Amino acid sequence: QWSTTDWLWTACLICVLPLVLMTPRTAQCTSLKTLENKLIGRRRNMKHNLPINYTIRVHYEEVFKLSNISRLRARVEDLEDGDLQDVWLLVNQEVLKRILRVLPVRHPSYKYTTDLEDLFRKVQQVFPPQIDEREPPERIEEIYKRVKEIDSKGWRFVTPKSLLDNCYRTMHCLFKDCFSSEDREQDCEYKHWQ
Repeated sequence: QWSTTDWLWTACLICVLPLVLMTPRTAQCTSLKTLENKLIGRRRNMKHNLPINYTIRVHYEEVFKLSNISRLRARVEDLEDGDLQDVWLLVNQEVLKRILRVLPVRHPSYKYTTDLEDLFRKVQQVFPPQIDEREPPERIEEIYKRVKEIDSKGWRFVTPKSLLDNCYRTMHCLFKDCFSSEDREQDCEYKHWQ
């Protein structure tokens, strides 16, 4: 027969054991899945709630697409997946800041965008730390600097929905392990049709 203490210990184990067994990768995947679920609403929030052909000004590097990933992988030596994931996180956090700057607080998409921003902060908190403390490749450092520049020469005008579409696609590419193959819209490799 079980005593009250036995029941309490069992209940504690049932509640705490999953948290103890959760690896950083599992926590990262859980955060990314939550972000994915929120990004599914991007069409309603970024297309239907904004004027037709409404664009915002972003740095050239903030238009982070599958083709950028393929190009960086082909041209940058010593590039690691963690470098690309860090760029993805930085670029999309900056994109959300730019979207929020143009939306009035009472705009129907404002809360959606702030929720996305909060989810990105949570994803950043569970990002695995760089163990070897190595410097990222020079090209990656350049992207970091350019994205943070105030007076950049390489501005582009892009719809907010396109930026979030890029975020969604590149997330599936860079974090393949977190999404089943049925979830992925397409392969990571950008295919240029000639």
